[in-house]
Amino acid sequence: MSTAASPRRETGERVALARILLVEDEPDIAEVIRLTLSREGYEIIWASDGDTALARLADGDIDLVLLDILLPGIDGHDVCRQIRGDSSLRHLPVIMLTSLTEETDMVVGLGVGADDYVRKPFSAPELLARVRAHLRRAMMGETGSGEGDMLRAGDLVIDARRHVCSLRGETVPLTLAEFRLLHFLMANQERAFTRHELLPKVVGEGVYVIDRNIDVHVRNVRKKIADYARCIVTVRGVGYRFEHDGENGDS
Repeated sequence: MSTAASPRRETGERVALARILLVEDEPDIAEVIRLTLSREGYEIIWASDGDTALARLADGDIDLVLLDILLPGIDGHDVCRQIRGDSSLRHLPVIMLTSLTEETDMVVGLGVGADDYVRKPFSAPELLARVRAHLRRAMMGETGSGEGDMLRAGDLVIDARRHVCSLRGETVPLTLAEFRLLHFLMANQERAFTRHELLPKVVGEGVYVIDRNIDVHVRNVRKKIADYARCIVTVRGVGYRFEHDGENGDS
């Protein structure tokens, strides 16, 4: 997988902004997406099923994944689970694409580790906005807050420079969106933030997503930080704050 400092590849007469793996079983839809993103300077690698996508990811050098859910064979949810289970791919941005319309479908997608969720049919500007927002943060190593390379609350530690979260010395497998959310809350302890304030810290400015997005990311982070989950306090009627008093989460 490429890093923020890695040079982009020569593709024809210009250098690609990023290499995107598009996992979509409908050739017509895949071609529309490919043309839309290629015109903006992105290099698109197409996989029509989950197995092919996972094999391509094993080769490395992918900057972002656009992942359809309804795929032949391994579905998008299982592909995302396998991506998040691989330590070398854990911070790779994953945007799910789906024609499913129920909010519960989005919750499932985010619950298996997706960073974002785009419903079909979507407009070219909407897709580009999502792609740009996630690539910008991934390739610049942004965490959602410029405050503090090293943050600590008891045995819970965020190392922004290395982009690692650890609990009692063990790495916590956060996705990129989860890492940005936890870092921002820890960097601004004791202050409550609304969901609308937190959304740009997770998915970027100017990108519309529903409030439920934040709730799912918070739920996932709480599960992963075990007894420190109580440090992420729900503020009724407002949103969330991070609060560590020297006892919360400490054994």
